Amino acid sequence: MDKRYSQMTHEQLGDEIARLKVKAQKAEQMGMVNEFAVHERKITMAQAYMMDPASFRPGEVYSIRDSEKDLFAITYLNGVFAWGHRSGNSTEEALPISLLGKRLKQSDRTVENPAEE
Repeated sequence: MDKRYSQMTHEQLGDEIARLKVKAQKAEQMGMVNEFAVHERKITMAQAYMMDPASFRPGEVYSIRDSEKDLFAITYLNGVFAWGHRSGNSTEEALPISLLGKRLKQSDRTVENPAEE
């Protein structure tokens, strides 16, 4: 049985990401869209376990990787998941911290928590 990402070293996670990238590329070339998506999600999760959750702060607003318009306000962290709200959405959701981009400056923040209104 394979190890969980939480039990792997950084080196093992790096090897796993490289292996998954090869699998994703093969799936994409063969037109296997669903399999490609599964490998991409596994890569995202492995990347999250290579990051330090302490570098993300509740109450701060972050851009979302690969999204130009969405922002994410962190309410709290649970392991490698940031729980909070996307801009303009009252539904609480969890994102792997690897999906979060840059922390926004105070002047750039436009996310309001609709649940608090």
